[in-house]
Amino acid sequence: MKLLCLDTSAGSQVALVEGERVLSQAASNSARAHAESLTDLIREVCGIASGEPLKGAFDAVVVGRGPAPYTGLRAGLITARVLAKACDVPVYGVSSLEMIARAALDELPAESQVVALADARRKELYAAQFSALGTDDLQQIGDFEVDKPASLHETLPENVWRVGPGLALYPELENESPVSVPTVPVTVAARIVNARLANGRAEELGTEPLYLRRPDVQVSKKVKSTLGDQAKK
Repeated sequence: MKLLCLDTSAGSQVALVEGERVLSQAASNSARAHAESLTDLIREVCGIASGEPLKGAFDAVVVGRGPAPYTGLRAGLITARVLAKACDVPVYGVSSLEMIARAALDELPAESQVVALADARRKELYAAQFSALGTDDLQQIGDFEVDKPASLHETLPENVWRVGPGLALYPELENESPVSVPTVPVTVAARIVNARLANGRAEELGTEPLYLRRPDVQVSKKVKSTLGDQAKK
């Protein structure tokens, strides 16, 4: 099954994955609107020129559902849902922190736990703790958090490895983890989805956004996307 994986928690990332093979991937930190950037990346990854139909290029869409700042996350989720509907394929959601944590757990002993950290802006971080569940899945321990680095430094367990792009911003939170995950590894989302589908856990793959707080700014209800019409051509 070919999975088109998208994440807009920090910039825009797209990958086309089949089984354990990453067929192609692309990323952008463009300041343009996330939806516009995603359109270009999706076509690049699928090898389909502008104006040509996308239907048939993949069997399902996987989208990062955060936690992340409002505007970028919203654009990614809407793009994924519109694209899936237009191409008549299912859409699945995976937390961006799950992707970070699973990539780190791949490099650690099976019984390990990690805390994944990502930038939440406003001088805050998103955080969540995870342990491995088999070789491709994971389970969350406790709730998602968004807090100041100083507060997290006091509350996070010292004996659990801390990983993720948030550490580059606040190195005082590092606890000598033997692994580093400097970006959200969008390709890992495919493994998580395949594992959950194989184990009858599709209900854990919803696309409800994880905003965790109110948006920084109000945005238009219309998100620019031409994928819906183009996919049907």
